Amino acid sequence: MSYEIHNILCAIDFSETSDKALEHAHSLAQKHGASLVLVHAWQLPAYALPEGAIIANPQYIMEIQQQLEKSLAAAVAKLEGSGVAVSGKLGEGPAHLEVNRLAAELHADLVVIGTHGRTGLSHVLLGSTAERVVRSCPVPVLTVRTKS
Repeated sequence: MSYEIHNILCAIDFSETSDKALEHAHSLAQKHGASLVLVHAWQLPAYALPEGAIIANPQYIMEIQQQLEKSLAAAVAKLEGSGVAVSGKLGEGPAHLEVNRLAAELHADLVVIGTHGRTGLSHVLLGSTAERVVRSCPVPVLTVRTKS
């Protein structure tokens, strides 16, 4: 029995780690004749204080979103002409939830995500988006590890 891959979702955060994951995802898409969707998730910047929360003003939020859309479009543009159908999706919310939601919504056959490979205290303090995706994603996940 073979597992066919038609649609690959690659989570990116514009870091070297996600660049490595994108290389793997793109290579797999070429080999399988699959489409590739680049996904970046972001959260509204907010700061919790004892008296309440501070949320960024609408103009700042719009500027952040526009910059992220430009960065995502640039990542997609780098892969144009490679023989792979590539598109981008910007999600708003916790990264692991957005990746999983979009994987289901876009009928992804595979999710590719980079991981820093942190262990110990740094893993406890920083958490792992990749680990959360692996634990809860509705489709298979390939993690690409880079040692930090």
